[in-house]
Amino acid sequence: MNEVMKIREVSLQYGVSVRTLRYYEDMGLLESIRPNDYAYRVYDENALKRLEQILLLRKLDISIKDIQTVFKNSDSKVLLDVLQKKVDDIDDEAAQLYILKKIVTDFINQIKNYSFSEEADIKMLYERVSELEEKMNTIESDNNTEETTDFDESKAAKKISLNDLNYVSIPDVRVVLLPACKMVSSGYGFFGEEKFDRFDSWFSDISKNEVNMWEMPQDFLWYDPEKGSSVWWYVKPDYDVDTQDFDIVDFEGGMYAAAVSRDGDDEDGNRVYAGVKKWIEKNGTLELDERPGHYTMCHIITDKRVKETLGFCQLEILVPVKKIEK
Repeated sequence: MNEVMKIREVSLQYGVSVRTLRYYEDMGLLESIRPNDYAYRVYDENALKRLEQILLLRKLDISIKDIQTVFKNSDSKVLLDVLQKKVDDIDDEAAQLYILKKIVTDFINQIKNYSFSEEADIKMLYERVSELEEKMNTIESDNNTEETTDFDESKAAKKISLNDLNYVSIPDVRVVLLPACKMVSSGYGFFGEEKFDRFDSWFSDISKNEVNMWEMPQDFLWYDPEKGSSVWWYVKPDYDVDTQDFDIVDFEGGMYAAAVSRDGDDEDGNRVYAGVKKWIEKNGTLELDERPGHYTMCHIITDKRVKETLGFCQLEILVPVKKIEK
C-alpha cells in the first residue's frame, strides 16, 4: 500500500477539522479509502493533493459550488472564469464599501454640529439617521438586482446593515428548551477516532427503533475548552439498553438559542455562531450561559432524503442562554 494518512493526522497537518473533511467528501470534492486492515478512513497522496487544491480555492473565498464546477472540468478556462467572477464580486463589494464610507463620513461631520443633550438636536439626528438608512437600503437593493439561485455565504456574512456595522449577520434564531435527562457519553475524543466511530454505530442502531421523545435529533456534539477535546452525547432511553462501556452523565437541560448552518462548513458554522451571539446581545431578555460543562452544542437535523435534495446536511447550532435577572 502507498503511504497514507489517517483522517485525524490530515486534520492536524492541514489545520482543517475532521467534520470539514467529511463535508468535502459528502460534496464529492474529496475521496478517502478504508482498507480492510485499517480501522480508520485514510487519505492517499492523490487525495492530499486534491485537498490542497480545495484549501487553496477556499482561501480565495471560492464557493463550494464553484469548486465542484472546477473539478468537473479539466479545461483551465473554467477555473479562470470562476476566478474572474470572484474578482468582479470583489469590485462590487469594494464599490459598495466606498459609498458606505462616504455616507458614514458625511454623517460624522453632521453629528459634530449637534448635541445629544438638546431635544431639538436629537430630533435632527434621528432624521439624519433615517436618511442614512434609506440610502443604505438603496445601495443594498441595487446590489441585489441580479437574480441568482446560488446562496453565497461570504456575501451573507459581509452584508452591510445600519444596525450592525461590524458585518456580523444575524440569522433567524429560535429558542428551545431542552429537558434535564440522562445522557450516554462517548467520552472525550475527536471524529476519526475509534471511540467516536463505535459511539456513532451504537446510537445509530438504537435510534432505528426508538420513539423520539423530543421530536428532534437526540445526539449532541460539543467541544470542551477546558479539556481541549470534543464530547458526543445521546439521550439515554427510558428502557433497559446495553450502553457498553460508555459513561452515563447528567444533562442539566436549559434554554438554547438555535440557528442552522451547513454541516462540515466551518466558515458557515462560525458565521452562524457569531450571529447567534449577536442576536443574544441585542435581545435584551437573554444572556449567554456558556460555562464549564454547559457549552454550545450542535446536531444534524437533516434526514437522508433531505440531504439528497440539498446536497448537504443542515447542522443546528445550540448556544446556551439564560434569562437576565433584573
